[in-house]
Amino acid sequence: MSVEILDGATIVGFVEDEEAFDVCVSDLFGQLDTDKDGLLSYAEMLKELQRLRVFETHFGIDVKRDPEERARVFKSLFAQFDHDLNGRIDLKEFKEETKQIMLAMANGLGSLPVQMALEHDSLLMKAVQREYPKIAA
Repeated sequence: MSVEILDGATIVGFVEDEEAFDVCVSDLFGQLDTDKDGLLSYAEMLKELQRLRVFETHFGIDVKRDPEERARVFKSLFAQFDHDLNGRIDLKEFKEETKQIMLAMANGLGSLPVQMALEHDSLLMKAVQREYPKIAA
């Protein structure tokens, strides 16, 4: 993890750079697709949702949640990606939903720079790293 500075424009620029965005999202999809069948099952996606720990923390402090509530939230998040509701997420669905999530984050951040702790392999970190050459120039 490292602390980086970013704003909404950093994320929008990354998403609009279709080649860079597609490569990064495809790589992430490939990592999540542990059985290498070209589709994400609920179990494969659940591992990523649990790794992100969005639901378990409140300002960095673990909060114990009801297991049934957690299951409902995770199933709802999975359904958000599964556009055709066939119980599997293909690469196209994954890219489309990831793009929408990234743009929502950009909108939420706005134009004021913020400091954020980012995991080295996260899409947000890749968005920041895409900006490094511009900063150095």
